[in-house]
Amino acid sequence: MSTTDIPTVDNGVQVDALLGAKAQLSEVREAAAFTFRATNEWISGTHSRTTVDGFFGLGADQQHREPHQVETDHPEIFASADQGPTPPELVLMGLAGCLSAGIASVAQHRGIQLRSVKATVEGRMDVAGILGIDPEVRNGFDAIAVRYEIDADADADDLRAVVAQSQKRSAVFDIVTNPTAVVVELV
Repeated sequence: MSTTDIPTVDNGVQVDALLGAKAQLSEVREAAAFTFRATNEWISGTHSRTTVDGFFGLGADQQHREPHQVETDHPEIFASADQGPTPPELVLMGLAGCLSAGIASVAQHRGIQLRSVKATVEGRMDVAGILGIDPEVRNGFDAIAVRYEIDADADADDLRAVVAQSQKRSAVFDIVTNPTAVVVELV
């Protein structure tokens, strides 16, 4: 078999660029320090809008191509207008997006052609904590389950390894599963 007979894998990820960035940032560690920012504005009731536009990275302020906005709210069963996903649902969306991006990147790097990737993410929560019904119940998720259906040119063991590597490198998985210092203040 010649090299022209080897199928090209294209999952839409520029692995060479990522590996190049990894090599450069390994040499200039201070450039790897990023600060992501979000600005939130209350609209009414439990409805608010969050915008991400700029961030700090590679030693300088950076800009997205355009600002991105997400509106959050609470469902009607909580006497709200249901103008967007709840903030906890947004966390689940972030986790799914981060893990799925990792799956595409790892599969591309390992020469695995993806045909479809679908994640179902469920977070279990007892709202008795949030509502102040039971002070012993935590306010956040007590469990999160992520289930993937992947159609690819790989066997189940290879796909499990891709998912595991994605999980190992996922920023959002790390944020959700490890304590993070959070400071909330009025300025």
